[in-house]
Amino acid sequence: MIKARNIHKSYGNLEVLKGVDIHIKVGEVVSIVGESGAGKSTLLQILGTLDQPTNSKQNDTEITIAGESFINMNDKQLSKFRNQNIGFVFQFHQLLPEFTALENVLLPTKIAGTSEKEAIEKAYALFEDLRIEQRLHHKPNQLSGGEAQRVAVARALINSPKIIFADEPTGNLDSKNADDLHRLFFDLRDKYDQTFVIVTHNPNLAEITDRKLVMKDGMIIE
Repeated sequence: MIKARNIHKSYGNLEVLKGVDIHIKVGEVVSIVGESGAGKSTLLQILGTLDQPTNSKQNDTEITIAGESFINMNDKQLSKFRNQNIGFVFQFHQLLPEFTALENVLLPTKIAGTSEKEAIEKAYALFEDLRIEQRLHHKPNQLSGGEAQRVAVARALINSPKIIFADEPTGNLDSKNADDLHRLFFDLRDKYDQTFVIVTHNPNLAEITDRKLVMKDGMIIE
């Protein structure tokens, strides 16, 4: 699913990533762990097309998702590629407060040009899978933290992306809601053959993933 080689990232004189290689298989749930400042979130942002590696041509950097390279795409091409192939879940749900849960989840389908009927049917199915079907018409301020994060997961899945990138997805949840969401990731993987790459400080989540990648000083060390 993901093949990346020799990823570098610098901010001025600060070298954050120092030639990272990573390979993720289809249907894997992979965690990335390490101390703060190790480069985990920076790597996730680059893999997710939200940032660009430094000197990709000079360093002979390669990154592909499902066999397609996006390093040299322009902004318009990147936006389309991201909408069609990638879903994101962040520590804070990032739901738009003026929209209902359903409206938030449908936003990526409007960008993709999906028919309204098809999009709503998929959204209803996801709300049932995530056990929040009773919250379709609630706004974010009417949801619990766990419910809001499940809505964010539904939004990430609505376009049937090839991969989900999650950055501390349970970092803002209590232990019960965090454990529930961990189980849901695996349920979704089993049902949709979904691939997940998760940056986390949660040791319980890291230990149950298919693989745990450890980062230190801008490199994957194990």
